[in-house]
Amino acid sequence: MAASLQVLHDKLPLTDKCHHYDDVDDVPPHIQKYWHQRYSIFDYYDQGVQLTDDAWFGVTPEPVANQIAQDLCTKTSKTTLIDLFGGAGGNVIAFASSFHFTRIIAIEKDPSTLACAQHNAEVYGVTEYITFVLGDSLQYLSLLRHNPSALDPAIRVDPNQTTIFASPPWGGVAYREHEVFDLSTMEPYNLDKLYKACFPLETTLFLPRSSDLNQIAELAPPEEDTKLDVVQYCMEGASKAMVVYVPESKPLHQDDEGWSIAVGKDSSQ
Repeated sequence: MAASLQVLHDKLPLTDKCHHYDDVDDVPPHIQKYWHQRYSIFDYYDQGVQLTDDAWFGVTPEPVANQIAQDLCTKTSKTTLIDLFGGAGGNVIAFASSFHFTRIIAIEKDPSTLACAQHNAEVYGVTEYITFVLGDSLQYLSLLRHNPSALDPAIRVDPNQTTIFASPPWGGVAYREHEVFDLSTMEPYNLDKLYKACFPLETTLFLPRSSDLNQIAELAPPEEDTKLDVVQYCMEGASKAMVVYVPESKPLHQDDEGWSIAVGKDSSQ
């Protein structure tokens, strides 16, 4: 298996970057706002949910995560889901709790954050439904596309049965300062880089609420009459994110040497 992609068969230990704060006086000032919303982020927070301080900014609130999971389950016939940026587990726990997918893979490159995700999945009772991977998700996609035999069998997938969920880092909270957020400035993965990595698989993108719709429109597959579903997800009247559902472009053929797009009259086979 690729040395920098590690399939976890056991739980990572929680580190000194993993925290469960019971008292606001223990919470760093810059995340106290989020701590006060802890029960909307994780309903089971008091059962011992763990987060790194950075994860508070990126975790999807549980009601939003559940609604996205419900919506995706009605849109897709795929049986495998890959969460490219697993974070502390907010979305992947919702997907696992839907019991729609027969395989779920969650990838996260930060060991402390991934330890939190594993722990939180255990709190919610869905650990057995998720394969956790420590490593870089774009490297995983590149190997899956070009050299799948280099991957651990546990994370090789049939691309025609796979849907991708991507909630990438947004580069901090600077997007709030923009009426229309330029997705080419998103760090460390801008929209173009992320889309090219996922193409042509069916992909759900979790993006800032003020994302530029003109940039998003360019993601529509080239086939005629193909449209994107774009949804604003709100809590208490305030948008939390814009989610873009990108359909797959064409059926794929896969062998040990990678993917090729099926063409001709047999492309649907």
